Amino acid sequence: MLFLKLGSEILEGDSFAIDRYLLQCLRRSSDSAIPIGPAWLRSAMVDISALGGINLLTLITLLASGYLLAARKQVTALFLPISIAAGAAMSALFKIEYARPRPDIVKHLVEVSSASFPSGHAMNSAIVYLTVGALLARAEQAPRVRIYIISVAICLTLAIGSSRIYLGVHWPSDVVAGWCVGASWAAMALLIAHRLPGARAGVGPESLSGSSVYLSNRDHES
Repeated sequence: MLFLKLGSEILEGDSFAIDRYLLQCLRRSSDSAIPIGPAWLRSAMVDISALGGINLLTLITLLASGYLLAARKQVTALFLPISIAAGAAMSALFKIEYARPRPDIVKHLVEVSSASFPSGHAMNSAIVYLTVGALLARAEQAPRVRIYIISVAICLTLAIGSSRIYLGVHWPSDVVAGWCVGASWAAMALLIAHRLPGARAGVGPESLSGSSVYLSNRDHES
């Protein structure tokens, strides 16, 4: 609902004062081309932003699918890249539909070429990291491990989106919209994955305990 509200305002040609204010707060008052903070922070933000790049997200998706295949969850392993690719395609279509220009009140600290709304880095990182994080968490027994995995996925998503604002290549509303759609897409994908045939098959508490009993019986017989 928040994404649709922001999108409708943008299609009408409206702008948000908070967008301009936040971008200007992240630059020195004496020179809008220089971001606030120490010199190393700019380099760190560039590196964090790269974590939401299409190449790295594709690699992570393939690695996660490989893990699911190794865990004998073939259906989920096939569904994961399909759902993420569909989300990426939707992000590209949104950019074409809204065609919002990039921020022009501060200098861009990295090169960009596509439209601004919604943030592709924010949306795609939410889709990939939240989906993969939740699938990996389901394979864990310890609640603390599950919480850790999900927390890492959320922190990565928030950090990547925030870095795009710091670098001046997105309006804050672009990033918020990307988070909203990306998280919603990830939640929908997880609901579907949970209902896929064989989604519960593979490595889990039951299969592990069954294997232990089988090995124990073989040792006893020998």
